Amino acid sequence: MATTTPPPQMNGASSHHTYEVRPTSDSHFSWLRTRMSAERTLMSWLRTAVSMIGFGFTIVQFFERFHEMAGVKAAHHPEAPRYLGLMLIVTGTLALVIAVAQYHTLVKYLWSETYRPITPDRHALTPTYAASIVLIGIGLFAFFAVATRMV
Repeated sequence: MATTTPPPQMNGASSHHTYEVRPTSDSHFSWLRTRMSAERTLMSWLRTAVSMIGFGFTIVQFFERFHEMAGVKAAHHPEAPRYLGLMLIVTGTLALVIAVAQYHTLVKYLWSETYRPITPDRHALTPTYAASIVLIGIGLFAFFAVATRMV
């Protein structure tokens, strides 16, 4: 990340580490790589959450329509697809909430005063972060829509 000098140990082990950040091009580009790595990780979680929420919603819709078709025998457990769909929707939404929280914590750390000498001047909201927040809302809507049988 940045060119660092480990802090001196005081009377044994220290639980709080501070680093000396030197404003060099290597440090700046290391900071940028770390920032972009956090962004890629959030994008991976976003793709996973979209897949889980979408697949959960699709399972519910497919089996409800399948049950309404003529000539189809009644299922032994007609609510099972609904519960599976709800679990996938909840899992995708919760995974994204946790990923956004971790991303927010890391970005807050990267923009802390420690790294001020090597950070860019602007701190902007990224499209991935915004899409993640929107998808959390969609996941909550999908959960309540399926849970209350709105769709």
